Amino acid sequence: MLNISSHSKLNEKVDISQFGAGKKVFHKRHYKQFNRFLAAFSIIVFFILLLPWTQTISGRGYLTTLTPDQRPQTIQSPIPGRIEKWYVREGDYVEKGDTILHISEVKSEYFDPDLVQRTGKQIEAKSMAVTSYKGKVKALDQQIDALTREQGLKLEQAKNKLIQSKLKVQSDSIDLEAAKTNITIAQRQYDRVVQLQEEGLKAVTDVEEKRLKLQETQAKLIGQENKLLASKNEVINAQVEINRVQAEYTDKISKAQSDLYTAQSNQFDSEAQVTKLENEYTNYEIRNSLLYIKAPQSGFINKAIQSGIGETFKEGAQLVGIMPSDYDMAVETYVDPIDLPLVHIGEKVRIQFDGWPAIVFSGWPNVSYGTFGGKIVAIETFISPNGKYRLLLAPDPDDVPWPKDIRVGSGASTLALLEDVPIWFELWRQLNGFPPDYYQPQNTSADATKK
Repeated sequence: MLNISSHSKLNEKVDISQFGAGKKVFHKRHYKQFNRFLAAFSIIVFFILLLPWTQTISGRGYLTTLTPDQRPQTIQSPIPGRIEKWYVREGDYVEKGDTILHISEVKSEYFDPDLVQRTGKQIEAKSMAVTSYKGKVKALDQQIDALTREQGLKLEQAKNKLIQSKLKVQSDSIDLEAAKTNITIAQRQYDRVVQLQEEGLKAVTDVEEKRLKLQETQAKLIGQENKLLASKNEVINAQVEINRVQAEYTDKISKAQSDLYTAQSNQFDSEAQVTKLENEYTNYEIRNSLLYIKAPQSGFINKAIQSGIGETFKEGAQLVGIMPSDYDMAVETYVDPIDLPLVHIGEKVRIQFDGWPAIVFSGWPNVSYGTFGGKIVAIETFISPNGKYRLLLAPDPDDVPWPKDIRVGSGASTLALLEDVPIWFELWRQLNGFPPDYYQPQNTSADATKK
């Protein structure tokens, strides 16, 4: 058995320098060259550690468009329907307003092909009803005015008759007083004649004459009293006539006003129905125009989401996808929350597009090959579902133009350029897991002062 647990060393018992391999390795000349190599390598590494290194924030994103209206979109139908005819194919170019497909109604209340025309006829009929009610309202207004004027004249006539009756009462009262005075005089004359006849100074004929005159005067007094009572009755009748005229014409005017209000109510109801029908007419016209799905902007048909003929769909269903033909390219990239305070709007970013050969030196962007310049134009203020913050990059006008053959949706890698630090500092930072140095752009303080 081998004694491998002993502390004896093999190189102390066997001289390996006697062998050929040992003679080629163990001599002083190789030690000197290796020491020189180590010294030169140490000096080179020392100078390399002093070289500048640009701190970067890497991100991964994809190509998009600069404004929302230039991005790929789907065309929806605001109404439910059934596909009747396609006018385009996938990949076709369409101008804004071109018809993409034709659909038909699936709701029974819109099946009538002459629905718009018949609604228009209903509007005309209701409009004529409104005109008729307006004429009736005008006629009733005139009738009320005529009744009001007639009431005024009748009341004036009755009031005049009342005044006449009161004046007649006054006249009859005066006549009654005169009759009373006459009967008093006649009574005195009769009494005096009787006395003189008894004394033999007057004849019986005179007495009878005075008696007859007294009786006539009494009859006149009674007739005058009857006449006064008749005059007072005429006053009462005149007052009753005034009340009757007021009640009669109040009833007539009230009835005419009731008819007027009824006509106005019917007029307003007809106007409301006309407005409702006009609203329905406009809705039907717009709905008919929605039966033809048109391109909202110029672009290329990407994909028919709903296909076939006779296929039905609900309102808001996606029918076809379209990519605008005119757009400004941009890159949408994402950075970690810890790096968000280090990026600012207007800063430079290097971009590597998928499919384009590139040699990237993270700390030396000037010697990188195949990358393109970008500039931050928007920074999202709320975190995305992937746990990072979104940045929107536009082409840098001071750099090489982006390739014309890149397409929206392809991938891109980004490097946001930060401060320049020595390589040794960057190695030390990476080994300790520290974030890049926090800094603010030089023009931030100046902008704040201006504000």
